[in-house]
Amino acid sequence: MRRTRQSVVLARTVAATAAATLLLTTAAAGVAAAAPATGRGHDPHDPGRSGTRVVPVLEGRATLSADFLADGPPSGARASAANGRQGPWDGQVVPGFSAMVDNGDGTFWAQPDNGFGAKGNSADFLLRNYLVRPDWDTGTRGSGEIEILDRIDYDDADHVLDFPIVHEDTEQRLLTGADFDVESVVRAKDGTFWVGEEFGPYVLHFDATGTLMSAPVALPDGLKSPQNPTLAAGETARVRASGGFEAMSASPDGRYLYPVVENGLVGDDERRRVVFELDTRRGEYTGRTWSYQVDAPGNLVADAFTVGKGRFWMVERDNADGAASVTKRVYEVDLRRTDAEGHLRKELVLDALKIANPRGIDAGEGYGLGETYALPVQSFETVLRLRDGRVLIGNDNNYPGNDARVPGTPDDTEMVVVDLRRERVRDDGVTVVGHRGASGDRPEHTLASYEQAILQCADYIEPDVVATKDGVLVARHENEIGGTTDVADRPEFADRRTTKQIDGRAVTGWFTEDFTLAELRTLRAVERLPQLRPASAAFDGLYQVPTLDEVMDLARRSVTCDGDQVGVYPETKHPTYFDSVGLSLEEPLVAALQANGLDSRRAPVILQSFETGNLRELDRMTHVRIAQLVSASGAPYDLEAAGSPVTYADLLTARGLRDVARYADGLGAVKDVLVPRRADGTLGTPTSVVRDAHRAGLDVHAWTFRAENTFLPADLRTSADPAAHGDLAAEIEVFLDAGVDGIFTDQPAVAAGLLGRD
Repeated sequence: MRRTRQSVVLARTVAATAAATLLLTTAAAGVAAAAPATGRGHDPHDPGRSGTRVVPVLEGRATLSADFLADGPPSGARASAANGRQGPWDGQVVPGFSAMVDNGDGTFWAQPDNGFGAKGNSADFLLRNYLVRPDWDTGTRGSGEIEILDRIDYDDADHVLDFPIVHEDTEQRLLTGADFDVESVVRAKDGTFWVGEEFGPYVLHFDATGTLMSAPVALPDGLKSPQNPTLAAGETARVRASGGFEAMSASPDGRYLYPVVENGLVGDDERRRVVFELDTRRGEYTGRTWSYQVDAPGNLVADAFTVGKGRFWMVERDNADGAASVTKRVYEVDLRRTDAEGHLRKELVLDALKIANPRGIDAGEGYGLGETYALPVQSFETVLRLRDGRVLIGNDNNYPGNDARVPGTPDDTEMVVVDLRRERVRDDGVTVVGHRGASGDRPEHTLASYEQAILQCADYIEPDVVATKDGVLVARHENEIGGTTDVADRPEFADRRTTKQIDGRAVTGWFTEDFTLAELRTLRAVERLPQLRPASAAFDGLYQVPTLDEVMDLARRSVTCDGDQVGVYPETKHPTYFDSVGLSLEEPLVAALQANGLDSRRAPVILQSFETGNLRELDRMTHVRIAQLVSASGAPYDLEAAGSPVTYADLLTARGLRDVARYADGLGAVKDVLVPRRADGTLGTPTSVVRDAHRAGLDVHAWTFRAENTFLPADLRTSADPAAHGDLAAEIEVFLDAGVDGIFTDQPAVAAGLLGRD
């Protein structure tokens, strides 16, 4: 039960005073009154421990030129010009493939969508399904080209439709992108095609030659999109525009289809996507549905493929491309397995932003083509499991608009084969924490920053936790958000600017506790240090402020480079202050751990704070590990507010560390108290803190390691330019030699390189 503001503050004050009294008494008596030095348990990194991981490896790639034109009438007369291309084009554009069928003989049926993205500009685009054969570039052989062998044209020659179409009065009645937005396809055992589309959204049934066999199957309960031809004046569209059946799979026997809405239904949870069940024998929906939860509100479900009874691979993607991409993933779900909140459990199959490319296939030919292959396109929309067990992924290139690979050049259509190899790995024994994510490369505390940290082989991602006006925990470095969001540029929030007393000092700006989550969602993150990190500042305005629940979801659905689940390392910010305004952080934090199945001793979770009373409280409330943060000066604010003279320096004595070990498992220490700098700015001799902490049973994680010269010791800087990168690896090595168990870093890739991770 949540306690009142007064009871929380009183309890914290009493606890802080008692703890401070114990610490001072112990120090004065010269004896250890704390727990034995066996500690409460270590971080599970065990040097030499071996395990396995699955490594996606690129085995072949083939492309179809973005400018390829198939036979047919001109297309694109009303398409938007982009990347130096302007319609109409003298033939039918092939704007990538939104769905595929494996024929098992090296050929595939490959279906584009409606052409140019909307009803109004796609009337001259013919809906087709192409028979293609990729000649895989394997690095040693193959042309790397996709050959189009044949096609079928979708038509309504039998006059099945009861609404007008573009070619209404023609004999063949070819269907166009103004009639349907075809996105997904399943081939039945009799050779016919079931197609999911977005304008209805409808499920369509075509014969093997492409002729529509029966009336479109509409969703029940009046679920329609704004483009539905039967939507009446004044009728509410509950399926979002372009939010229909981008994904659809089938039961192994073919009787049931499982179309999935790409986007959330109007009025529904913003992260929920609904999986429906359609009985193909009866031609109607069964009424059974399942809930799929995307990692972030704007993410889309872009394809589905059956891998077993009730088991599907699902493509989840964001709407970004190139370096701005965050989510391009394939998850496996099982309709028989749901989590505590009723959503389908998701297990990561592969992250399409990190696929090993040991053969150097097409390396150097564009963004994402190097030692690591990435598919950073906006519309990652195809996944298949081939009959030999390998994975095929592909894209819709939204011709001529997407240019993820080479800016200014339309993206080609890609088909890629990936092998999921299991490899043995050995734990290096060091915990690498992505400090606010990979905050040296993306604006801090965004899902983009956390995803980058995971790609860079971090073991943990670290969200700082503050509360909104409506009590939702979100990830921000401070509750004052003027320097990390675009709130200062939002005139609608100008009157929210104010001055508050935070931990005994006046702070002016905009504060999370004055915004509801819905209001905070309208803001966009910006780089906190733009002068030092202009490359990161290039991503300003792209990303929302994530909730703690979203960060936890990303972590528990991700895998480290050692094959373990990615950990989460939340820091509660200003807990005494938040108690004073009736927004206690601890109760919702523990509730989030429990909801995500992370409230156990073995869970990859460490809770941290610069205060002491809330950590003692959390120690009683949860089973996860706890770390006491300490700085080189000052004191925990809860002790200061209680009138205690105890400082961080007192906590760092041998006796103080033994007291910390009563409620904590680790010490998060600023670098200067572990290896201080000399007067000339170079690194000095290690102190006894690491040794004393280990004797008390505490792991030691040092903060914060940053690559820019301005943050580095004088002898490890490469120039006088404060923003240039110096020798961060050398600094990390000094601290590892001093015995630290882990590090917080803004650039996890540097630590990973030093440790030999990939």
